[in-house]
Amino acid sequence: MLEDLRAEVLHANAQLPSLGLVTLTWGNASGIDRDQGLVVIKPSGVAYEELRAEDLVVVDLDGNLVEGAYRPSTDTPTHLALYRALDGIGGVVHTHSTWATAWAQAQREIPLLGTTHADLSRHAIPVTRPLTEAEVQGDYEAATGTVLVEALAGRPALELPCALVRGHAPFCWGTTVMEAVEHAVTLEEVARMALLTTLLEAGAATLDEHVMRKHFERKHGAAAYYGQR
Repeated sequence: MLEDLRAEVLHANAQLPSLGLVTLTWGNASGIDRDQGLVVIKPSGVAYEELRAEDLVVVDLDGNLVEGAYRPSTDTPTHLALYRALDGIGGVVHTHSTWATAWAQAQREIPLLGTTHADLSRHAIPVTRPLTEAEVQGDYEAATGTVLVEALAGRPALELPCALVRGHAPFCWGTTVMEAVEHAVTLEEVARMALLTTLLEAGAATLDEHVMRKHFERKHGAAAYYGQR
């Protein structure tokens, strides 16, 4: 139901500042009702501590306003591009978290150096290609979604649940909006660890393939055994 989704999206947005992932209003979380084709997203520029369920904005997958007194987040076209392209996702989170954003501003992918990263993804975290001047001057936020999808390079969205927008910041996604929040938290820690690792050892080797595969598969997929069933 849409009201349940509203409650989940409200909770997800409230988690972002408390988890140290956003400053001021620099970020947003959304969730989608696939049956209705409707997306619930944070309104633009509204402080997290003031946000109420009735303040959230509902749009369709074409960006048409369905419910809400406020304008939706300026990043809404990016969220919508991800929902249209990635069938398996149910939530999207965008932050300007410090460590992940540092990699985005350095225009570098995050290498897969350890098992914490492998628990999140079996791939390096990619950075998008540069946007052209025409893309920036045109539908900038939609183009941002396009390059995020391109960065996946055909890899399953839940095998690579995040990417860095070049010069900008990370976007994360998951089967639910709260899973997307969890991915954003993990990405921030992975980014911090990777930066510290490369400071200690500039030529640090990537994690052995068989160790990476073990860590990813024990948390994800049919044979996963991490946590409680």
